[in-house]
Amino acid sequence: MKHSTILIIKFITCVIAFGLGLDLFFEATIIDILSFSLFVTVTSYIVGELIILPQLGRRAAAVVDFLLTYLSVWIFGSILFESYLQIAWGSIISAVIVTGAEIFIHLLVGERGPAAQYFEKRGPVVKPSLAYEFAEEENLSDLAKRAQKKLEEE
Repeated sequence: MKHSTILIIKFITCVIAFGLGLDLFFEATIIDILSFSLFVTVTSYIVGELIILPQLGRRAAAVVDFLLTYLSVWIFGSILFESYLQIAWGSIISAVIVTGAEIFIHLLVGERGPAAQYFEKRGPVVKPSLAYEFAEEENLSDLAKRAQKKLEEE
């Protein structure tokens, strides 16, 4: 699936979710809905689809999408809206709707989405041979005994 198709589906989903979560039950302007939708669409696509989905899978991407939607409405909603009830319920309703739609988007994209080719070409981030270093711990009493033996031998 192409990047533009995924972005359009995500944007429409966000507009519907924020329309229901913020405007249907509370008073939010169309500018608020579109700005939230644009922000969540771009950030969830970059973070969720391009980074998290290819590396960690669908479940982690869905959790990140939920948290991103919830926190973005909560943080930016506290600036734009006066009612904390509107912010709380709007963020929960919007996050649940966006996460439900994201699950279907992740099924459409598949585990190996558009960003998977980049990660396959790039290779592993850390070389496995250099990832772990084992060292022998020195006990201070053992060091003192060795030093005493060396002194006795000399």
